[in-house]
Amino acid sequence: MRNDLFELELLGGATERRFRALRPELGAMPWGTMDLSRAREEDLIAARRAWTGAAYQEHRTAVACAATLRALLEARAPVDLVGISSRFPLDEMVHVELCARMAMECGGGTEIRYDPDYVVLDASPSLSPLVRACELAVRFFCVGEAISIPLLRATWKKARHPLPRAVLGRIVKDEAAHGAFGFTVLDWALPDLTPEDLAHLGRMADVGIDFLHRQWDDLARRPRSAPHDGDVLNWMATDEYLEAAHRALEYNVRAPLKARGVPLRDRALEAPAR
Repeated sequence: MRNDLFELELLGGATERRFRALRPELGAMPWGTMDLSRAREEDLIAARRAWTGAAYQEHRTAVACAATLRALLEARAPVDLVGISSRFPLDEMVHVELCARMAMECGGGTEIRYDPDYVVLDASPSLSPLVRACELAVRFFCVGEAISIPLLRATWKKARHPLPRAVLGRIVKDEAAHGAFGFTVLDWALPDLTPEDLAHLGRMADVGIDFLHRQWDDLARRPRSAPHDGDVLNWMATDEYLEAAHRALEYNVRAPLKARGVPLRDRALEAPAR
């Protein structure tokens, strides 16, 4: 197992100029305008850790988008469906840079170690190309991206300073298309999926949902910090976040999957841990 340090760089020159031309709104963000003089040291450390973690998660999502794109191509998905998804890795790399720059605004990134060979779980090559594409669409989009949109939107609404509000608003705008995409893939593929295929997709969706629950259980066990006047970062309160997360899981993930005949493991909607 490798233990690489998560680091980012720009190649610069003509390549960077072309990248900037694709997404010029990055340069228009109000960088350098946050006054953190009243922020507590522990809040700054938490912010650095959170934004660095967000950059890593966006990087993982870029890998997931690229893997899904390849699977759709192998499954000979419709040209327009593939074409729409081809912009998603670019969106995610923009988000990687946005989150990394936010960490720098708060004092610098924090250390993340990871194994690049296991960034995401790919679909089994023993499956048909169609089922592989649908599995990745379900895990990465119907679960992962669909749950992130309402949570990002709620966090964006809480942001007070123009810089994090602009960064989160940009991410929310991009992710809106991502959240619906997985269900579009399913709607295209459903006529050719067998009951066994749907059962497999349900098991894979449960894998993604279980991962979310483990993350939320870990978050619920962390110490709460009371809001204070110097908290210019103004994070969403933990309990509020968890309530929104569980609600979004039911209505943005589970309900639309079940409506499409994807069987999910029976489990009562869990209340946020306190």
